[in-house]
Amino acid sequence: MKSSSEKWRPGPRTIGACLLATALGAGMGISAAEVQPNWPHWRGPEDCGSTKGASYPVKFDGDHTLWKAPLPGKGCSTPIVWEHGIYLTAPVDGSDAVLAFDWKGKGLWQRKFGPENAGKHRNGSGCNPSPATDGKSVFVYFKSGAFAAVELDGKVRWQTNLVEAFGPDTLYWDQGTSPVLTEKFVIVTRLHQGESWVAAFDKVTGELRWKVPRNYETLVEGDHGYSTPVLIREQGREELLVWGGEHVTLQDAADGKLIWACAGFHEDAKANWPTVASPVVAEDVVVVPFGRADRGLPRLYGIRLAGSGQSAAGQRIWKREDMGTFVPTPAVYQGRVYIVRDRGEVECLEPKTGTTLWSNAFPKASSNFYASPVIAGGNLYAVREDGVVFVARIEGGFELVAENKMGERVIASPVPVANRLFIRGEQNLFCVGME
Repeated sequence: MKSSSEKWRPGPRTIGACLLATALGAGMGISAAEVQPNWPHWRGPEDCGSTKGASYPVKFDGDHTLWKAPLPGKGCSTPIVWEHGIYLTAPVDGSDAVLAFDWKGKGLWQRKFGPENAGKHRNGSGCNPSPATDGKSVFVYFKSGAFAAVELDGKVRWQTNLVEAFGPDTLYWDQGTSPVLTEKFVIVTRLHQGESWVAAFDKVTGELRWKVPRNYETLVEGDHGYSTPVLIREQGREELLVWGGEHVTLQDAADGKLIWACAGFHEDAKANWPTVASPVVAEDVVVVPFGRADRGLPRLYGIRLAGSGQSAAGQRIWKREDMGTFVPTPAVYQGRVYIVRDRGEVECLEPKTGTTLWSNAFPKASSNFYASPVIAGGNLYAVREDGVVFVARIEGGFELVAENKMGERVIASPVPVANRLFIRGEQNLFCVGME
């Protein structure tokens, strides 16, 4: 276990501690000397839902875009971007598929993986998990159990089916956890009623390298987990932070061995409290959303990630019962945690104490917020399910600056890359920003 003298630092859950930014070529409307990041997985290059620098669009709508590309079917996964390639999952002719687009929205290729298992929730789909890339392959996972690695030119490296291998999942709603990449492995979790587990597969061959059980006794539906783990790099070791089953666990990503577990979330829990929003890490603290904020029963916890000895790490250091989030995962920016609640309330927190620094709210409507917020260029982007993209300045407080209507439902999180914002709707992939 880490000693008190060791310095903890958060890292992304993909290959490399902080992916090197990509120098964008001239011809793309960006100076060749300007350095911009990729967006290699759901919550971005630093796994926190935010990005530094660049200038991103504020006012736009579904009819005023750089381009929009029609999509072949309903999917809720967030796109990823790697060196001007855009990748997302969607059903194609009733089959699970991954699609690739170029920087101008032209379709490059599609790859199918078998029959789609369509979503049950009105805002769900068989393509909820977001892809992830290490710059060599795109890794995809579907509700049907289809699981594959596809090279950036569209060649399938390997594919398998986890439902056929390990049995059906028993989740009440649609599979939501996205694959997580380490240096050598692609990691998938299945947390549900029955045999729950965390497993690592070889990125090159797809072979199972380790699989460890993760079973806890919970109240009804408390063992159903939809959140995505977070990869932490510490002193040359990769560690996996997993939230679900009313436990936060830290596990060695090399073999799945448990490092520590934090329990006690069931002390006032109720039935039908599954885990949906993922945890975030800020200032040596894991911020853990729990409860049913959508029903007026929010919970939010601060867990010590590192400390002086094993007993200090994994301990709960604060608890909030007056605020939290059920579906949207928080974002971290400049050492602060930003929460967009299910009904549009916004909170800025100091992570070490859980203290609210300021709070406000987006305009009310009958629709909820399902997408997770993103911070780019100093602005907070939050998408309501009816397709309205709100933009607020958050430096020193909250100022609503735009309310942008895309003209169709949006469940995926927005993706900011190189002065552009990619928004995946039910029918189209939109690109807004500068040429």
